[in-house]
Amino acid sequence: MRSREEVEATLRTAKLSPAELLPAAQCLSFGPGAAGAGECCLLQLEPGLCAQLEAGASLVIRGEKDEQAVLCSKDKTYDMKIADTSNMLLFIPGCKTPEELNADEASGTVIHSQIAGFSNNYWELRRCRPKLKKLRKLLMEDPYEGPDSGKDQTSTVSHYTTEDLLSMVQASEEEIMHQLQVLDACKIKGYWRILEFDYEMKLLNHVTQLIDSESWSLSKVPLCTCLEELGPLEPKEMIEHILLSYGRKYTDDGEVYFEMREDKICRAIAQMLLQNAVKFNLAEFQEVWQQSVPEGMTTRLDQLKGLALLDKNSRPETIFLLKVEDLPEDNQERFNSLFSVREKWTEEDITPYIQDLCSEKQTVGALLTKYARSSMQNGVKVYNSRRPIS
Repeated sequence: MRSREEVEATLRTAKLSPAELLPAAQCLSFGPGAAGAGECCLLQLEPGLCAQLEAGASLVIRGEKDEQAVLCSKDKTYDMKIADTSNMLLFIPGCKTPEELNADEASGTVIHSQIAGFSNNYWELRRCRPKLKKLRKLLMEDPYEGPDSGKDQTSTVSHYTTEDLLSMVQASEEEIMHQLQVLDACKIKGYWRILEFDYEMKLLNHVTQLIDSESWSLSKVPLCTCLEELGPLEPKEMIEHILLSYGRKYTDDGEVYFEMREDKICRAIAQMLLQNAVKFNLAEFQEVWQQSVPEGMTTRLDQLKGLALLDKNSRPETIFLLKVEDLPEDNQERFNSLFSVREKWTEEDITPYIQDLCSEKQTVGALLTKYARSSMQNGVKVYNSRRPIS
């Protein structure tokens, strides 16, 4: 235990003037149970996350053994990376900062503090995109085919509750719940399910045929009547789910109505037409597509962004199915996959297939600069791979 005289003698040896320093001196020593490197972990938090913790919120580390760990708040996801430091980081309970020492009038003495542990690195957080590809993969293991399929009684595939998904998917709770909405997932007997596409189209067809037979406005489809008329054909909760998926719910004079979403319905019918063909003559497809959608709806090619790709260089022009949700989640793998489909892309064509890769402060242009090489072709800027694609 150093005395004040010993502290000042040490300062003189170091050629430091006590008058230039704070009057209090803190002498550090390792406690008997001090934890060594590797036994303690430090986590660097941005002010917002720190404030959430101090307010009583929780942070969760997610990831299975073969995955890189991420940290999740209620609404954000962060990559966790170890940052090494050349300075040893000491854990000192009750250690006073210079500001606290200045405020302490009785601090002109020697304060003895014990080191509880030390570390040579800390965990650094970087905001990242939620890793939601796994969510769709899990739900697609056993899509719901309707009450008459009998598959649910014989299936040995696991189904997932909200808690299951939170433990398995590397994303925050809010991001997972939002993605479940994007996927049009619904809860059946307490488990999250995605409807099998043919069953989904069957339900949608029931609704659109009823709208046509009753001559309803597409902007005012009554829920109550839909459930009464279609209830004998399908479970009422499935009818309401398909209305929620393809319409906007609102209330008028105490009655619940849906405004049907033209773009989404047209897009789903296009997928139904394209999924059984390798390529489709574009002109013929557009004609069949317009004839297949409910009366009063207009089909447009911009409804198919991220779903189908046009080949304007073929004669005649063709269209084929290419769904963004089927592409890899990793940036480099995504670009490799796209360049294996087509050697050169215009920015307009490739944007729907990489837009979801952009982080908060990243643009499509920045992604293209990093992962692609640009050139001019017939006066149009096109992008191709920076590396050979096997």
